[in-house]
Amino acid sequence: MASLQDPLGPVIGARAAKRLAAHLDLRTVGDLLRHYPRRYENRGELTDIASLRDGEDVTVQAEVASVTVRQMLSRPGSVLEAVVTDGRGRLSLTFFGRGRQEWREKELRQGRRGLFAGQVSTFRGKRQLSHPEYELLGTGEAGIRAAEYAAEIIPVYPAAKGITSWQIADSVRMALDLLDVDDDPLPRPVRDRYRLSGLADALRGIHRPADRRDADRARERLKWDEAFVLQVSLAQRKRAAMDFSAVPRPASDDGLLAGFDAALPFELTLGQQLAGATIADELARDHPMHRLLQGEVGSGKTVIAVRGMLQVIDGGGQAALLAPTEVLAQQHFRSISALLGPLAQAGQLGGPERATRLTLLTGSLGAAARRAALLDAASGSAGIVIGTHALLEENVQFADLGLVVIDEQHRFGVQQRDALRDKAGEGRPHVLVMTATPIPRTVAMTVFGDLEISTLTELPAGREAISTHVVPAAERPRYLERTWQRVAEEAAKGRQIYVVCPRIGDDGSLADGPAQERATGRGEAEEAASGGDPGEDGARRPPVAVVDLAAELGSGPLAGVRLAVMHGRLPPEQKDRVMLAFAEGSVDVLVTTTVVEVGVDVPNATTMVIMDADRFGVSQLHQLRGRVGRGSHEGLCLLVTEAEAGSPSRQRLDAVAATLDGFKLSRLDLEQRREGDVLGAAQAGRRSSLKLLTLLADEKLIGHARRAAMELVDADPALAGQPALAAAVAALVDPERAEFLEKA
Repeated sequence: MASLQDPLGPVIGARAAKRLAAHLDLRTVGDLLRHYPRRYENRGELTDIASLRDGEDVTVQAEVASVTVRQMLSRPGSVLEAVVTDGRGRLSLTFFGRGRQEWREKELRQGRRGLFAGQVSTFRGKRQLSHPEYELLGTGEAGIRAAEYAAEIIPVYPAAKGITSWQIADSVRMALDLLDVDDDPLPRPVRDRYRLSGLADALRGIHRPADRRDADRARERLKWDEAFVLQVSLAQRKRAAMDFSAVPRPASDDGLLAGFDAALPFELTLGQQLAGATIADELARDHPMHRLLQGEVGSGKTVIAVRGMLQVIDGGGQAALLAPTEVLAQQHFRSISALLGPLAQAGQLGGPERATRLTLLTGSLGAAARRAALLDAASGSAGIVIGTHALLEENVQFADLGLVVIDEQHRFGVQQRDALRDKAGEGRPHVLVMTATPIPRTVAMTVFGDLEISTLTELPAGREAISTHVVPAAERPRYLERTWQRVAEEAAKGRQIYVVCPRIGDDGSLADGPAQERATGRGEAEEAASGGDPGEDGARRPPVAVVDLAAELGSGPLAGVRLAVMHGRLPPEQKDRVMLAFAEGSVDVLVTTTVVEVGVDVPNATTMVIMDADRFGVSQLHQLRGRVGRGSHEGLCLLVTEAEAGSPSRQRLDAVAATLDGFKLSRLDLEQRREGDVLGAAQAGRRSSLKLLTLLADEKLIGHARRAAMELVDADPALAGQPALAAAVAALVDPERAEFLEKA
């Protein structure tokens, strides 16, 4: 008999075990049995060949339509080509050999059906598998092996070059024959309440189902394993977080916050009022707040953050606002200074008795200005310190850091957020993170209940609508011509336009938004910066570059229009000059990279043209679009692309054009790219620790698992009565993940 923890060698043989370890990193019986089938096929049913894509490692079931053999011209030997079909599409199988390959010609007779595995490619317009491995069905040992599956269901496994689906199936069959599950990590009361099968039955059911319903029942139980173990880990983490202390910062009736509210020239939306009340209550507690404030671009998140910062200052503390770029940090400094007015003029001639000071700390400050900013923060004379990654440096100290506000939190890694939090003196600071369009991992954390959320769904009065259209430049060149005509028309009306490109210059450098301006540390920024669907359309031309396009437009369709160039490689003082000129209206068209993605506020900007829009992620597109329509004129966003109609990239752009709802778009992003490693530092969806669970489709199941996990952890925090579950949690939360969770 074999347990899930046993190594594979003694169970399936050393040779097969070595192959599974080398190609798929499967080393134990549990690893193998949790390598679940990608899909199932019934014997006699053929695979949809038309659905195959170049570069995929596939296993297809098909029927041989014809076989031909020809001599090679360039060297001795022959090429055997077998064409297989599903009745609609055709796929070529090519085999190169020194002789005539008569034995293969006899095997691959017309009418024979089999499983064929290899990597899809296209040669001279024909889709093919070159030297595929295959196993014919219906006769001999292969037919017997396929028929072993009840109802003749054949599991098709995720394979790799060097190992086929049926080789994995053979190893699974041997492991299941010897499997002995002596303890189940899912407690019996939970299984009974939700009518779930035992673990051993579920593993057999997913690999060797009697029918499709049997496979579905097994998948449901195994999804519960993923959801429940994760929820137990998060419940333990939340319980432990209650032991951390923070200095309470209760609201004051006559402090800065009261003065700020009294002087506000507008009325807060209902959503802002509710979010503000929740944050005020949590800041007054003696354990740290950890809240996500999410809201559409322009929904008023900054005002809520300022109110929280003022409450902390009223309570004797300081607040730090961390922004991902210098442009955004400077924008925050100017806008918050304007919001506070005299309340930000402490120590200045004519300043009110009750006031605070703001200071700005960025990497480009001169030595004298930097020393002054460091002194303001360390002495406590600055109640609000706004900065970029420069805030994370070791020599930056605070007198009493009570609140950390992180804007566009997906642009910072966990290590970076933790570095700022460590600068608090007594206990931990309260933390407020903000985002407009959550990226997949953030959505995952909220679905799993690991982030407390406040959501702003209303837009303040006066915000205009933004219309978005896809410009198919390759299919309709005239549409692109019309785009530049529209830009010229807007400029002639005295309005301003952004033109965003994914690259800076002609040296192959990529854009500088999230990628270049976030110093060190990897985190959710990786997803925010991840562009479109690389390679799906084959070889691609280089992305459109700012420098090249600006020259082309200035001498062509926009000749006579006042153009300026903006990107992250410009010296800081030049960036400031360009942005100030654009804000003041002395520049009509700003040709730029994604450095303007967040925080830039120019009410007169009405049009956003995004070149090679398919190379940007959904969140980036939505953020960029939010730079227009911020004044009294309706906004227009044009997504220029050469992606083909119907391609995944084009579908994503069509979805962005169809809605202004950032939360819908974040869920679309999650559907397409998955959620990343929810418990670890790995952010890319391809490395997700979830094998079966899909967050959006299984939201209800996750909710049930959360409630069951919280009940269990409340009754038995250390899982003393659940040794199998404790072992599963320990395996999930390895030392690296434990450190990540502690910092997160």
